[in-house]
Amino acid sequence: MGAMKETLGFQTEVRQLLQLMIHSLYSNREIFLRELISNASDACDKLRFEALDQPGLYEGDGELRIRIEIDPDARTLTVSDNGVGLSREEAVEHLGTIARSGTREFFGRLSGDQAKDAQLIGQFGVGFYSSFIVADRVTVISRRAGLAAAEAVRWESDGSGEFSVETVEKAGRGTDVILHLRGKPTEGAEGAEGAGGPGGAEAGSDGPGFDDLLSPWTIKSIVRRYSDHISLPILMRKEEWDAEAKQMRPTDDWETVNQASALWARPKAEIDDEQYRSFYKHLAHGEGEPLAWTHNRVEGRTEYTQLLYIPSRAPFDLWDRQRRSGVRLYVRRVFIMEDAEQLLPAWLRFVRGVIDSNDLPLNVSREILQESRDVRAIREGCTKRVLSLLEDMAGERADDYAKFWSEFGQVVKEGVGEDHANRERIAKLLRFASTASDDDAQAASLADYVGRMKEGQKKIWYVTADTPAAARSSPHLEVFRRKGVEVLLLTDRVDEWMLNFLAAHDGHELASVARGGLDLDALEDEAEKAASQQAAEEYAALVDGIRGALGEAVKEVRVTRRLTDSAACLVSDEGEISGHLQRLLEQAGQKAPPRKPILEINPQHPLLVRARSERERIGDWSRLLFDQAVLAEGGQLEDPAGFVRRMNAMLVAAPAAPGACGAPNATAAPPASDTPASDTPAGAG
Repeated sequence: MGAMKETLGFQTEVRQLLQLMIHSLYSNREIFLRELISNASDACDKLRFEALDQPGLYEGDGELRIRIEIDPDARTLTVSDNGVGLSREEAVEHLGTIARSGTREFFGRLSGDQAKDAQLIGQFGVGFYSSFIVADRVTVISRRAGLAAAEAVRWESDGSGEFSVETVEKAGRGTDVILHLRGKPTEGAEGAEGAGGPGGAEAGSDGPGFDDLLSPWTIKSIVRRYSDHISLPILMRKEEWDAEAKQMRPTDDWETVNQASALWARPKAEIDDEQYRSFYKHLAHGEGEPLAWTHNRVEGRTEYTQLLYIPSRAPFDLWDRQRRSGVRLYVRRVFIMEDAEQLLPAWLRFVRGVIDSNDLPLNVSREILQESRDVRAIREGCTKRVLSLLEDMAGERADDYAKFWSEFGQVVKEGVGEDHANRERIAKLLRFASTASDDDAQAASLADYVGRMKEGQKKIWYVTADTPAAARSSPHLEVFRRKGVEVLLLTDRVDEWMLNFLAAHDGHELASVARGGLDLDALEDEAEKAASQQAAEEYAALVDGIRGALGEAVKEVRVTRRLTDSAACLVSDEGEISGHLQRLLEQAGQKAPPRKPILEINPQHPLLVRARSERERIGDWSRLLFDQAVLAEGGQLEDPAGFVRRMNAMLVAAPAAPGACGAPNATAAPPASDTPASDTPAGAG
């Protein structure tokens, strides 16, 4: 062979992780066996898939299995599988680094609560390292299927920061993970348990120790609790009573300690809620509890079984649109692929589960799978089933649905634009913050809004903004607040995109309070309309002056009925993008279409009354009103310093003489003699 033994160092993040495993998760030690069995099962599934094209990988042994063996004298616990195995390079890559596991995200999620932190194990691909919770040394002996017996690898580490790798011989393919269990906890150590202190997992005299992990009964109970659903047989040596020693002794025969049947293939009547939850933890690698699940057998032109879960917590990579969904595909209980993204649309990428088909051919490739009529039927059926599950949750378990929406609501909104066939059903699931409530929780459905509409109201009004606070303080809401009309507050980044596909609901048009001419339908009486028309006529000259001063900065200037407290606001014309969408595109580094906003002015505001009386300074007034409107809608000024100078000059400038041009009586301190009336020429933009 001639292969030398190498000693390599863990990357920094792995060393941090090992310290966490050893010191902070002592009370959750059982998870190590769940993770090792899950890894072994995945290795066997991977071999099944690769062997579809290369049957020789089975090497004459097609009976896949997992074995657990205990050696009390050596204090070792060995988990073995005859799956695909590891080459030397793969052992260094997968056991020495966590290059693709998102470990920084893992550490960022830690809360300090042992039970909660333990649930993160596996979610970030760090399940193997949980071995160091119970072992002070871990040895891995593995041979990749298809390699010669002399090309096996032995990997070993004590978790202190280094690991060794050497080439060894191994007759059979697969992997043996040998855990050298820790000794008894140190007597008298205090204050270290769970704190990550120097005492680590061995600190504290009241800990359970590790001797019980050398008991077959303990190991069997852990297997049945966490891994009973694994479709592969999990084998342990049979025991028989030794009359002389008066204790149980292992024999040379092996027995299956789990049910070794796919949970989804069993009748629902035989499965309790705890088993469903346990299976979810296997699929999600301990990622919290499921909020809901659906288990069905579909018969007809396409026959398949589906077991789908709604998680209670979003994964750290939820916003990676390239991530595959968490659904595994089986064909007649034979594993085909992990994360089969063709089985659910992208907007349902948070769903986890299993789909087992009786119709798809075993030699199906990803390319054929994408074009398969049967796969499209499965996709449509599973989508409708998830929608039904969410509808039931929204209608019968409002608190659970609120939790779901807080985690996955923005992803569901993607479905409005991506899933045309189910758009109406998805729209009914949407939730928004609203001016009808004082808090910012997204709890109002479109049906709730329609049920609260005022008599004569025909439209569903909404406002978009970066934050709930900005939405609530938008000047566009002033007339709606005065008339008691509810407005939905849309503050998610996906909202502007979603609204392109959600034009109406239940016969009511969705309308932006900041777009086009304001039409309040029957909510505005004839007297108000007449007063608005009169104001427009009285301020026609001022409107023309402001339009001329602003030039190409605006598309139009007009008197508004939207405002009651603010002096001016910007609106977008019909068919143009909103200012909020323009900012979102620019923040994303995309080129936004050109936008010319409409400036609407409030003739009742004192600033407009004063501007009307100071026509010689129309340039300053125009720019001041425009800049204020830009700031009010959350935009950025092109010339902030100019705005400050202009504002200061206007604050210290003397008001017009009382009664001039209809201006009200006003008093103000005269400007200082050295202060110019304006720092910009009259009429300048």
